Amino acid sequence: MTSGTLELFHRIADPPSAEARRYIVDYALEDRIAFRNVEFPEAAADWRRLGGHSTPALWDGTHLHQGAQAVLARLQAVVNLGRDGA
Repeated sequence: MTSGTLELFHRIADPPSAEARRYIVDYALEDRIAFRNVEFPEAAADWRRLGGHSTPALWDGTHLHQGAQAVLARLQAVVNLGRDGA
């Protein structure tokens, strides 16, 4: 992961994960967020290592935000100018 890049842990068939992915695309954040599908062993291991138990989950380098509401709130902070260095 590059510095300043967030990681979205998600599942393709999970509606809350789809909501988070849509938000990322709608706000053109794709270049700042790495998509990590937890169906792949490496992504699942990283997600669990960070304390993951639900998707979507957004790792910001310090905290794992879990669940659609928490992820969307964190993404909104990224969108709002001057509120986030990520």
